[in-house]
Amino acid sequence: MNSIYDKASNEAIIARINQLTSETQGLWGKMNVDQMFKHCIAAIDVAFGEKEVKVSLMMKILGRVAKNKVLNNEFLHNSPTAKEFVFIETYDFETSKKELIERFSRFSNEGTSAIKTMNHPFWGKMTYEDWDKLMWRHVDHHLRQFGV
Repeated sequence: MNSIYDKASNEAIIARINQLTSETQGLWGKMNVDQMFKHCIAAIDVAFGEKEVKVSLMMKILGRVAKNKVLNNEFLHNSPTAKEFVFIETYDFETSKKELIERFSRFSNEGTSAIKTMNHPFWGKMTYEDWDKLMWRHVDHHLRQFGV
């Protein structure tokens, strides 16, 4: 299985990121490629304890109930997104790409010590394996969204 902590797996994701251009079009969804970069960066920043997300009690309950199903399956197309992860502006492609690569690289460079929170605001209590699955599947999902 691929792992964010494994150097070769991590580099495979980065190679896919590097295949994207500012002209790459999504196969589904509303985001352009630079917005997708920012979206993925924000999700990773939650793991690093660098981004706070406000979640209602109802959504916390839903997240905890759905956690195992979501973490063990591919992400669905056009799933709802928390407002903290929605980016509607235009962002510098190269800067955003570089930021995503730097963030994603931290997982293999620092290992589990990169993870600073073990309680996800939506999914609840997380293990390092949960973070591995979530971060891998999330970034992979969006790279597939853009055909790489």
